[in-house]
This record gives sequence, structure tokens and C-alpha cells, in this order.
Amino acid sequence: MSRLYRDGDGEGHYGSRVETINPVTQEVKPTDKPVVGEMFKVGTMTAGMFSTRDWWRTNVVTKILEDTGDKVRFRTESGSIYTYER
Repeated sequence: MSRLYRDGDGEGHYGSRVETINPVTQEVKPTDKPVVGEMFKVGTMTAGMFSTRDWWRTNVVTKILEDTGDKVRFRTESGSIYTYER
């Protein structure tokens, strides 16, 4: 199961649904990692029964800081740094 969290405070989400969203066209595509120039979303396929949220979406990804295969760290337009674990 994939996990996405913000490095500063640990906020984020987990799940098997991993997508990029084009900020101009709003086109949603399944993916296996963040893509520069697109928003990144991780969540559950169905509504979560024991969670206050079903997904977490970032601002537009501006830079990939590290990609080790199983872990990707990246920066968004807002300046936040996130870690995505496959």
C-alpha cells in the first residue's frame, strides 16, 4: 500500500489509489510516482470506514528531490516537501 506524507508535520494519507492530476485540464491519470508539473494524489479506492479522509492531494509538483525506487521525495508549488513510499 502506498503512503504520502508531508515532511514538516507528517500529515498525509495512504492507499492503493495513486494518481496525477493535470492542473490545467484536470485530467486524472493512474501513476506509480509524482510527476513534475502535475498534482499528486494518494488515497483509497472506496470511502474509508475508519478515517476522517479518503485521500490526500498535493499542490503542483515542482521538483523531484530524491528517487530511490521505493521512496520519492519532492517539493510542491507551496514549498512543502513530501515523501511518497510505494
